[in-house]
Amino acid sequence: MDWLRQLPMGQYVDGDRGWIRRVDVRLKLGWTLAFLITPILANGAWRIGLVGLLLLLTAFCGLPWLLWRRLVPWLLAVSCFMGAVFLVIPSGFTVHQTPQRPSEEVRLLPADAPRSAAGERWQLWQGGPVGRPPLQLGPLAINRASLDLALRSGTLLFTLVHSANLLLISTPAEDLAWAFAWILRPLRRLGIPTTELGFMLLLSLRFLPLVQEELQNLLRALATRSFQLRQLGLKGGLALLLGLGERLLANLLLRSEQGAEALMARGGQLLPPLALRPRTPTAGLSNGCALVLLVLFVALRWQVGWS
Repeated sequence: MDWLRQLPMGQYVDGDRGWIRRVDVRLKLGWTLAFLITPILANGAWRIGLVGLLLLLTAFCGLPWLLWRRLVPWLLAVSCFMGAVFLVIPSGFTVHQTPQRPSEEVRLLPADAPRSAAGERWQLWQGGPVGRPPLQLGPLAINRASLDLALRSGTLLFTLVHSANLLLISTPAEDLAWAFAWILRPLRRLGIPTTELGFMLLLSLRFLPLVQEELQNLLRALATRSFQLRQLGLKGGLALLLGLGERLLANLLLRSEQGAEALMARGGQLLPPLALRPRTPTAGLSNGCALVLLVLFVALRWQVGWS
């Protein structure tokens, strides 16, 4: 039942293996932002390419395979399931509107000549015959709009979760807080409290394992009591779910209160995140390659990634 060690979600794993640990934290943060931003208004080929690039990066990043043995298949399964759900959801249907004027009073103008008559190709690529009804699977129907929605949702879920998780696993929380404060340093002239923002980021990264630990403890307690959900029924199952949520919220608030009391006991002094220098030594070759590839990645997205 110790799924925290089997699925390291958002937790830094200490170690020396892997070239990705020696890349500058600012470049890793830039790559993560690129993975999070470039799927916006991107076509399906670019989204699938992002998933493949993340899988290649995971396979050759040098981190132990034990970290990904359960996490990557589980995340792929969840993404495929989400895509399958959106695949069968009706989409692309238009609402029928009743015209306000009688059809006899409406005079249609002749349509413009198609572009093909002017020697230009109107359709560059066609995925199937035009005018065919959507694919029927019993009471379910699949059309191009639902297929595009399924592709977008499944790839977006995997890209967002796995790119952020890869950053958090290979980077200490102090290094991330330092990089975040370094990026926000010019905003200090505008009166923005960059020190407090960096400290809040550090606290949130430290608090994330506590949330997972409390959730694991509740699931372990639920498994040891061997509840039969079929015997509880719908009302009993909802009551059990609400009780677990209430208990989880109470435990998290208690942990937050303990952290606030510990901070106040030390005088409430905030350590500036800029004072937290990265403790992981960086490699010049890895940083140079990462920077050049990041520039090429953004340029490629600007040229061929539009939908």
